[in-house]
Amino acid sequence: MSESTMNKENFVTCDLLDANPESQVCLPNIEGKSFYSFGGKDRFCGEIVTVKCFEDNSRVKSLLNSDGKDKDGNGKVLVVDGGGSMRCALLGDMIAQSAIDNGWAGVVVYGCVRDVDDMAAMDIGVMALGCIPRKSNRRDEGQTDLEISFGDLTLNSGMFVYADNAQFKVNGETSTTVELPSSNVTANISLTRNMISGFPAEAFSSSYV
Repeated sequence: MSESTMNKENFVTCDLLDANPESQVCLPNIEGKSFYSFGGKDRFCGEIVTVKCFEDNSRVKSLLNSDGKDKDGNGKVLVVDGGGSMRCALLGDMIAQSAIDNGWAGVVVYGCVRDVDDMAAMDIGVMALGCIPRKSNRRDEGQTDLEISFGDLTLNSGMFVYADNAQFKVNGETSTTVELPSSNVTANISLTRNMISGFPAEAFSSSYV
């Protein structure tokens, strides 16, 4: 697809990556685990907010129950480093509905989710390693807005994520400047069904949307 015709509703991460070849690429197989789409939106994008927690979704719940829009009024994406645990879910349909109500564009979970049949009909993007019916504990533990890493990726709040049905790919430093037609942009992070890529909020200038 021509980048001049791409916007936030129809972008293709493969084409964005072609224009930003220095982007990092998430491993499609992370110690035998891969990302899958569980939300009703098969593509989504937004400014990243990071959370690190292990089998405790207290921070996930509180953040998704807060305003999920950036300074321009666009939905953000919560990226949760759950340590890759497959023993309990960090997101279910009730918290996903709260995210929708508060304007979040999507959630990426390096871990599991549940209530996936209901979630598949919801107007939000959700990607995770798998699903399990067991809910997590609530011990009020977890950290927000810190650097997280998984699948050869290093992510920070303020980066930008794009998700579609391709694969994960991520750009390097947030200070890296790349050039797209008619626009100089700072490449950060973008994500897809099986992969994450790094691009900035500015990847779509007014000429693209």
